[in-house]
Amino acid sequence: MQTCSPQDLLGPLNDVERKNAPEQLFVAGRIELFDAGRRVSVVGTKKPSPEGIARARALVKALVGRRMVVVSGLAAGIDAVAHTAAIEEHGHTIAVLGTALDDCYPPENRPLQERLVREQLVITQFAPGTPSQRTNFPRRNRTMALLTDATVIIEAGESSGTLHQGWEALRLGRPLFLMESLTKDPSLHWPAEMIRYGAQVLSRANLEAVLDAIPERTRGELAF
Repeated sequence: MQTCSPQDLLGPLNDVERKNAPEQLFVAGRIELFDAGRRVSVVGTKKPSPEGIARARALVKALVGRRMVVVSGLAAGIDAVAHTAAIEEHGHTIAVLGTALDDCYPPENRPLQERLVREQLVITQFAPGTPSQRTNFPRRNRTMALLTDATVIIEAGESSGTLHQGWEALRLGRPLFLMESLTKDPSLHWPAEMIRYGAQVLSRANLEAVLDAIPERTRGELAF
């Protein structure tokens, strides 16, 4: 395990980023992967549909094909699918945890977390021994939005915690993309609201152009 600040990874922060950044980060794994390409968060519901899983896997394949780094939160559902698909596609993936490195939630993802520590990169703002509690996860989402160049929401209901990351991405000025299927679900009201605040729709037709246009912020110097 190593410790660093967000500035160590990202370089100088603007006022909004600084206000929303944790003071310290704890990292385990291959720190060089943080600088291996544009980082894109792939997030969504803990209980995805078969279609949502397929969309997540297809997106991850496209990201890896562009040498982008797949970032997610190691939660059940879409998060675990994103990490696993990146590994299967021989790409890079980073997990941003809502627990300390010596803990794991959900417990069934511990083998995946251990593999990511060995082969990929795991980051958390929670010091070893920090109790796992529900309030950790919105804070994790804010940090994940900060550490990535863009966020894509695959599938999420009206009360999904994933929405928190969407709003944090918009607050931080990071591109936020919603899968087109979300905008076609009449039971969902949040996609239209996020679109009003700047979220963009990601479809099969515009996928290549959108991914190629994701900006890459200036890197910090990784002094490890």
